[in-house]
Amino acid sequence: MTGGVIVLGAGPAGRALAHRLLAAAAPVTVVDLNPERVWKSTFACWTDELPGWLADSAFAARLDRVGVAGTALEEVDRGYTVLDTPGLQRSLTLDGAEVVADRVVGIDGARVHLKSGRVLDGDVVVDCRGALPHPAPRQTAYGIVVDAATAAPVLEGHEAMLMDWRGGIVDRRRLPSFLYVVPLGDDEYLLEETCLAGMPALDLDELKRRLATRLGGLPSGIRRVEYVNFPLTGSSPQPWRESTFCFGAAGGFKNPTTGYSVANSLMCVDRVVGALAAGRDPIAEMWPAGVRAVHNLRLRGLSALLRLSPTQTIAFFEAFFAMPVEAQRSYLSRRDDLTGVMAAMTRVIRAVDMRTRVTVARGAMSAPEWAGDVSGTPPLHL
Repeated sequence: MTGGVIVLGAGPAGRALAHRLLAAAAPVTVVDLNPERVWKSTFACWTDELPGWLADSAFAARLDRVGVAGTALEEVDRGYTVLDTPGLQRSLTLDGAEVVADRVVGIDGARVHLKSGRVLDGDVVVDCRGALPHPAPRQTAYGIVVDAATAAPVLEGHEAMLMDWRGGIVDRRRLPSFLYVVPLGDDEYLLEETCLAGMPALDLDELKRRLATRLGGLPSGIRRVEYVNFPLTGSSPQPWRESTFCFGAAGGFKNPTTGYSVANSLMCVDRVVGALAAGRDPIAEMWPAGVRAVHNLRLRGLSALLRLSPTQTIAFFEAFFAMPVEAQRSYLSRRDDLTGVMAAMTRVIRAVDMRTRVTVARGAMSAPEWAGDVSGTPPLHL
């Protein structure tokens, strides 16, 4: 890599890529309409999904285990990390980069045309501006930030609650919701009523009502409110075209199981940097056949999840979290473990009742338009 990289977008994926390119002594230009906007969303993930190079200031809380509850409260013995969002942003320094506050109006090979009339020339252009709007299942949530004393009763002695489905079904004809509770540092906790997946998903007013019902009324002393509404699928992986490719949610790095892309992008960024430094195709590096097959299988899993009734959904996740952590990790986190992902899904399907098996099988075998091309994905063995 002899020249410069132009990174479009200064969100988590773009900023992380620019930061690591700069650490590798590559010339970098970052283009974003508002590059200094402060990130406000809460980001969290399994600890083993994160790279080792992140600064300590990027972490709000690092937990050894989390609680989950279907009909009974259990514990998942797997590390979970809540990121300090402003700390993460500050830690991904861009010292040495040219940062351009402008809007991209066109990309021509490695040339970027800006609204101001300026034209940037580089060797490689990486589009990290997120997925374009598209029809897709969505995840929604209504959250409140409270102090530790207010959060303690719902945590029931746990450090965090990943999913608590108890009490989340208000109307069995509608989608279920669960409570998500994590520490944010500084004696703050996020309590979030969450609709995992829907097309359409539950609206924020309904989730606020459900959270109030669950808690016996919204507590006093709410420090701030958080709203979540995003598609569970990003753009499909795009081929390398004339020195231009997409990264982050724009490039297929959104996990269809969770809708999250930040941890995936952080973990993969050094491989992209290495491919560029060696003159290799970064798309071929990041999206070999096995990785694409795993991605497509997870899309089928999302399609199956959308078909489940509220009671089937709870039974499904009870079976999922009853598996060994290694099997959970294969399905939730590993991009290239096709055998592990298939084994995990088969194990869950065999643990649920026959009616749920049939529902899951029908969903997994379908190819909804929002899922893109899922051809070549191996079938589930029921």
